[in-house]
Amino acid sequence: MTTQISARPLTGRVAVVTGASSGIGEAAAEHLAELGARVVVLARRAERLDGLVARIEKNGGRALALAVDVTDAAAVQAAADRVAAELGGADLLFNNAGVMLPAPIEELATAQWQRQIDLNVTGLMNAIAAFTPQLVKAAAERGVADLINTSSIAAQNIFPNFAVYSGTKAYVTHLSRHLRVELGAKKVRVSAIEPGIVATELQSHVTDEGARAWLEGARETMEWLTPQDVAQTVGFLASLPPRVNLQQVTIMPTGQPS
Repeated sequence: MTTQISARPLTGRVAVVTGASSGIGEAAAEHLAELGARVVVLARRAERLDGLVARIEKNGGRALALAVDVTDAAAVQAAADRVAAELGGADLLFNNAGVMLPAPIEELATAQWQRQIDLNVTGLMNAIAAFTPQLVKAAAERGVADLINTSSIAAQNIFPNFAVYSGTKAYVTHLSRHLRVELGAKKVRVSAIEPGIVATELQSHVTDEGARAWLEGARETMEWLTPQDVAQTVGFLASLPPRVNLQQVTIMPTGQPS
């Protein structure tokens, strides 16, 4: 006897994706829509979101764009209120917005430190605060909900000049473990995804010459992950049976040693 697996296992679900205007967030939104979810895409760049929604709808999916800066707690809460009012609430949050700005600590690039903390930590928490009540409610009604946070292999390994970025991602991974304990009993699965090097816009934001040289060398010696690779992992996590929670997934380029 064979088991039929639905090609659209997320039909009926509402997925919120932050950082959706490019890279992993953009790819995840498209893939979750392909799997049947109604997708709500959040980011600052409204024109990029509009293009994403148009592509999703052209391919038969459904999407709603909300131009939001996740570092603005009130704006994130207003977006969550709109999701609740128009779609009945989210049952999947892919908390993905982030920035990577490496520099030697002795450069005292305090504005870059703060930017990474504001987006990678505070922005993440703003989304968690706004959408966790919806996730808990959905899980009680439907038997499952998902909170998936984008961390990084930098949460585990040491990369010179990436100290602040790595610290923010270690926060994401450890927070996710704690939230899984708190929310798992309420049928909300919590996962942290820790990618290695992914070809996204993040690299273009890097201004430190040493980090840029390291990234360029890495590009020449290995094939990097694509945003779609990570997006498929997000879709896989959300499509698992409700009893299954992968709490931490490290996804690496085959050629990246650490």
